[in-house]
Amino acid sequence: MIPSYHRPSKVIVDLDAIAFNLKNEKEKVGPSTDIFAVVKANGYGHGAIEVAKTAICAGASGLCVSNLDEALELRESGIQVPILVLSYVSLKYVPLAVEHQITLTATNLEWIQGLDDYLNGVLKIHLKIDTGMGRVGLTNPKEMMEAKKILTEHKWIDFEGIFTHMSKADSSDSHYFNQQKERFNDALLVLGKEVKYIHTSNSATALWHDAWESNLVRFGIAMYGLNPSGTELKPSFPLKQALTLETEIIHIKQMNDQEKIGYGATYEVKESEWIATLPIGYADGLRRSFQGFEVLVEGERYPIVGRICMDQLMIKVKHELPIGTKVTIFGLNDGLFNTIQSGAEYVDTINYEITCALTDRLPREYIK
Repeated sequence: MIPSYHRPSKVIVDLDAIAFNLKNEKEKVGPSTDIFAVVKANGYGHGAIEVAKTAICAGASGLCVSNLDEALELRESGIQVPILVLSYVSLKYVPLAVEHQITLTATNLEWIQGLDDYLNGVLKIHLKIDTGMGRVGLTNPKEMMEAKKILTEHKWIDFEGIFTHMSKADSSDSHYFNQQKERFNDALLVLGKEVKYIHTSNSATALWHDAWESNLVRFGIAMYGLNPSGTELKPSFPLKQALTLETEIIHIKQMNDQEKIGYGATYEVKESEWIATLPIGYADGLRRSFQGFEVLVEGERYPIVGRICMDQLMIKVKHELPIGTKVTIFGLNDGLFNTIQSGAEYVDTINYEITCALTDRLPREYIK
């Protein structure tokens, strides 16, 4: 998808906020723990390459992505730090990972057993243990023993890490977290701790569980200034939201009593109202369910009226405003601030989904 540069709707990313969040986490965990910045899904919608470069300058030792193509994009941009692919990569692409010095995750025993047919050089591997997430990873001690034998004895495998993912580290209820801890400890009794990295720590584990059993932190959503728990738990240091979503008024008119707005005629004007049109819609990642959400204009809150269209939406304002007036959907506007979390709560989702949903049609502008 081509970014729409000739349209006033855009995402603005404050790289200083990203550096601030990462530096605070680095100070919290101390010099003995490495931080790998998680830049999967185009940096959670913020832009993977620019975020990665900022994170490295702020002290990240490496990067995490979700698939091989995301890793290759970073390599092609000139980034040379370690990159860990967190999920499954088909064996047929192992030579490509070796060529570009990309670290892969071993998600099951069959994959490990098949490696020999594809290795053409040294491959770094982190072994994934499923302690209760139910996605990928080993669970059987017998399989762990066999995996360890292959990973430690093969001349072209650098068995660098063992890790798991905590599914309820962002909850005040620690019962399931403790259950996962027990399972991971049991796995380490089988596998040992001789590898370079052992990591259980996503953002939530780092923030609220002292990066338990981790000398590597996978720092994701919190790096972007968003709370992984939503509002359930308070971080030990302030998080600065890095993303602003803004647009401009492109049309405004005074509408009369009982006139209808938008598809389905779901909004009816009462008496006389000023209605402004904005060039942004669900094709840019704003769900139709944002109808009624309040955006910011000149330090005032104004509601979205009518259903959000593919490319446009309408808001009700108090009076006539000039074409080109800035409208902030998320971020700061004349002293008022719309958090991404508030948007997530409005449409009954999580803050991750709001930023990841912002499509490539929106240009990314980077500021410091």
